[in-house]
Amino acid sequence: MDRPETRYAVSGDVRVAYQESGTGPVDLVWAPGTASHLDMDWEFPPKVRYLERLNGFCRLIRFDKRGTGMSDRVTDAATLEERTDDIRAVMDAAASEQAFVMGTSEGANMACLFAATFPDRTRGLLIWGGQARWVQTADYPWGITAEENEAMIADLAERGATLDYITGGGAGAPEDSSRLEFIVRYLRAGASPSAFVALERMNQDLDVRDILPTIRVPTLVMNATEDIVAHVDAARDMASRIPGARFVTFPGGHMMFLDDAVADAVAAEIEEFVTGTRSSPGHDRVLATVLFTDIVRSTDHLVQLGDRAWRERVASHHEIVRRAIDLYRGREVDTAGDGFFATFDGPGRAIACAGTIVEGVRPLGIEVRAGLHTGECETIGEKVGGIAIHIGARVAALAGPSEILVSSTVKDLTAGSGLMFEDAGDHQLKGVPDHWRLYRVVPAGTGTRVP
Repeated sequence: MDRPETRYAVSGDVRVAYQESGTGPVDLVWAPGTASHLDMDWEFPPKVRYLERLNGFCRLIRFDKRGTGMSDRVTDAATLEERTDDIRAVMDAAASEQAFVMGTSEGANMACLFAATFPDRTRGLLIWGGQARWVQTADYPWGITAEENEAMIADLAERGATLDYITGGGAGAPEDSSRLEFIVRYLRAGASPSAFVALERMNQDLDVRDILPTIRVPTLVMNATEDIVAHVDAARDMASRIPGARFVTFPGGHMMFLDDAVADAVAAEIEEFVTGTRSSPGHDRVLATVLFTDIVRSTDHLVQLGDRAWRERVASHHEIVRRAIDLYRGREVDTAGDGFFATFDGPGRAIACAGTIVEGVRPLGIEVRAGLHTGECETIGEKVGGIAIHIGARVAALAGPSEILVSSTVKDLTAGSGLMFEDAGDHQLKGVPDHWRLYRVVPAGTGTRVP
């Protein structure tokens, strides 16, 4: 979809950026985590897919909190009360008399305060990945310690947002390096180092436990079972303090939109909560060959070349990849950073495409890795999901520079094609059951074909 127009709500002497999308019968106001960036949301395909899912059943109103993203960059961190009033200002500007209010991560705290303060304007409260407080105390065992919080703030002051900050220690990060690079860049665009420090200084004493029992609107609290940023038990505790709140868990981590299946399940739960019905996202199942590619050692290249030269190199890479996908009748599904995800209706063409890409980018002084798998995929509009996608991505992650790895399914389906393979051994693919035999595609004229 087209990127929505950015508008500004006036809250005191601050202008708060917001966007509206979707035309559903109810309004859903989304209070983001620590830092966000409205426009960059539309540059990240997994996030776009999730937003489009929400747009299908509501008018979605998103905003950047004051001091972050496209909103006014204030010099001091706002209080929770001031930021909560920004929700009211955005609703007024969007002519929303009453809305469901959703808070994610640190945004959960301001959403809770808004629901308690303005029940007449809150049709319902939704929480994803939230905690009542974020730093441990003698009577609150979840979150980070005071010492860990001080170390985090010192690191933010020096380096700004980093992988450790985003994932709570590096665990739970997406394996796709291009996605990881985008997420780090997104957070750095969302807030400066000093803004992060000010926000976390405010958050260290934040505690909404006392106001949770005063919330009198329908409430849905959701959390991922493996979330190390917002612990599932902390979310369960939060739900237990809100009268009548419903608590639902999902697999995965804090950034649930990175997994299509989890994102769909969360969106379906939200849809049922705000509309009373749960629609199917319109899945069809087809057999397809999935191809994943990404540039090897992209961060090293970025450091060596500098931002401008590297952007030009990546643009040339993208052009080569897209030409190859078109040549072999593939369909580009997702692009993030320097990584591509495409589907093909035949494994032979997918392998040929991968080979063309590997050779085509060599003159640029870069190498790519590629991984392929053939399996049943779910098509959801223009998107593709299912376990076959995860297998293909895991196979690609194991490939080396200029290497094309395929699953045994791909090798078996190309029997008689003249393609040559080398046995790459048995592997346990993260998050995928069983062991998988992988094979390395051998360029024509070399190697021995694996029977």
